[in-house]
Amino acid sequence: MKVAVVAIGTELLLGQIVDSNSARIGQTLAANGFSSYLQLKVGDNHDRIVAALRLALEDADAVITSGGLGPTQDDITREAIAEVSGRRLHEDPGVRSVIEELFAARGRPMSANNYRQAMVPEGATVIEQRKGTAPGLIVPVGDKVIFALPGVPYELDDMLANEVLTELRLRRNDATVIRSRVLRTWGLGESRLAELMAPRFDELEGSNVTIAFLASGIEGVKVRFTVGTASESEALELLGREEERARQLLGDYVFGVDEDTLESVVARLAIAEHVSIAVAESLTGGMVASQLVRVPGASEWFRGGVVSYATAVKEQLLGVTASSVVSEDAARMMAEGVARLIGSDIGIATTGVAGPEMLEDQPVGTVWIGMSYRGRSEARKVQLLGDRERIRTYATATALDLMRLTLSGSGRGFTAF
Repeated sequence: MKVAVVAIGTELLLGQIVDSNSARIGQTLAANGFSSYLQLKVGDNHDRIVAALRLALEDADAVITSGGLGPTQDDITREAIAEVSGRRLHEDPGVRSVIEELFAARGRPMSANNYRQAMVPEGATVIEQRKGTAPGLIVPVGDKVIFALPGVPYELDDMLANEVLTELRLRRNDATVIRSRVLRTWGLGESRLAELMAPRFDELEGSNVTIAFLASGIEGVKVRFTVGTASESEALELLGREEERARQLLGDYVFGVDEDTLESVVARLAIAEHVSIAVAESLTGGMVASQLVRVPGASEWFRGGVVSYATAVKEQLLGVTASSVVSEDAARMMAEGVARLIGSDIGIATTGVAGPEMLEDQPVGTVWIGMSYRGRSEARKVQLLGDRERIRTYATATALDLMRLTLSGSGRGFTAF
């Protein structure tokens, strides 16, 4: 079954808002076994929206739109869908009542414009507005269908995950169970991962298993497996086998599954090892600490940190005596100093050159990561590419990954402990 996506809003074309909705719709469709060959963006112009919808319907069984369902004059998705489907708009009393109740519950005055959101094409099914004032719509167009969803991401996600997927599965009229599993990796580029996974690609050709790669910045490169089977148990068994095979090929470059993050894995390992962590940061400026405290319950194992950006702070607070702040000695001493200062089992430190200019004759992207653990310390040098923010972000992820590897006993982590 083919599903096209049409994102509506002039702000998308002007680059004022990034079109994240099309990405999340595409990811959801792929994870549930629906083909999506076309995504369009169109401004708030009636004739152009109509043209975009007709173009999308030429080759798709269903079209999902996002945006243009609000109460203002430029929210004209309803009118365009009514023209494409050949249906008249009428006010739905149920939708009107819900809108009035939402405003009353919030204690806010309601503008007459909000009643525009109660206008619905005849014969359409209304998707209840559980998260906002704009209802979604399911509008038949012959034997095809248009799903109109709000542009607000959390409103869209709710309707997409429930009514839209349910209706699409009914229209596909099969009992196939579609399930996905995502392996999270750090330390290898997308092309190298694909090279390592090549033998499995060849073995799976023509099967009901697909593999896809997604480079995701600080989240690493994701490897997604999607299977289609007759039952839930069969799907989970097949995904389990694929995960095991992938781990054999990729080793400890795989740090987690599905919703795991580097920081959540570090947290689990710290709890399992009964150790506390403190951080000393120079070029990352608090980013490592920020990532760690994103994990609920971080106070159980994270003690705190020092942003030792100035050389004097490194010397006075952390006891750094190294002649160069971009060096192995400085990284080690920072890690030792913060563990001693805060009283943690582990100290992690970052120092280096984020750019845009060289520092201490060291090229931009030179990063030293230090770790102190159980009375010993070690530092690792990495050379990172990109602009200032990319270097800082990747240094943060690399520090987290080195903690993960060390606590899990991997030979790729620090080895002095």
